[in-house]
Amino acid sequence: MPVKVETYDRVEEAARALSASRSARFLGGGTLVMRAVNAGDQSFDTIIRLRDPDFRTIRMQGDGLVIGAGVTMAALVANRDAAFLATVARVIGGPAIRNMATVGGNLFASGNYGDLAVALLALGATVQLAGSGSRSMPIDEFLRDRDRDRHATSLVQSVTVPRPRDPAAFRFTKVSRVKPKGVSLMSIAALLPQSGGRVQGARVAYGAMGPTPLRAIAVERALEGQALDAAAIDRAAALAVEGIAPPTDALASSWYRAEVAGVHLKRLLAGERR
Repeated sequence: MPVKVETYDRVEEAARALSASRSARFLGGGTLVMRAVNAGDQSFDTIIRLRDPDFRTIRMQGDGLVIGAGVTMAALVANRDAAFLATVARVIGGPAIRNMATVGGNLFASGNYGDLAVALLALGATVQLAGSGSRSMPIDEFLRDRDRDRHATSLVQSVTVPRPRDPAAFRFTKVSRVKPKGVSLMSIAALLPQSGGRVQGARVAYGAMGPTPLRAIAVERALEGQALDAAAIDRAAALAVEGIAPPTDALASSWYRAEVAGVHLKRLLAGERR
């Protein structure tokens, strides 16, 4: 089946075209859509492209950062204001992939590839949608509902990310069999702001531990209000997979993920570098 390409100059135009067709797909960097084209995916017949420069910009807004959905991983690494996300962006594929893969595309990546989405979930980002019913929503809600029909024709325009006041409060680790650019067996991101020597507002997120990035609620509760000492870290690590059913795939079994999650979480919370 032939695939046609439509190119638009403004986000609103692309969003309208996407919402008007159930057989269209949006092309950001191409790491997801072009793979589907090459595999002969017959579920779409139109590719929509966007040339709007705002779609690829990063700008400050209050205490946060507004990142266009078309910003690439390489651009994140190069941007001073986004330095807190550079550690994450650097471990997404090799140089060629980082020059293609976009922030918006990573929100739709399957569990083993959505490392940036895991970090954005831990940071409490907000997703701005364009098109029918243009709106902003917490990333928790977006990820929960991303595969449902009501988001299928919405275009992600940007992501707003609160910048950690203390850079040391944000931590990320990627567990992979091939370093540094292998597919994630597991990724963990944590935001651990402290006040008076105690954690206030903990957010901990996992990648490759479910169909989408998810929060480790039991871990967050164990850490909240606690000094980040060895005892608190041990308690949190013991609850690493509480309420979570890790998947089995070609990289690891559910049993293996459950066994090692606490080990990697403990290292991350203790600030150990791997």
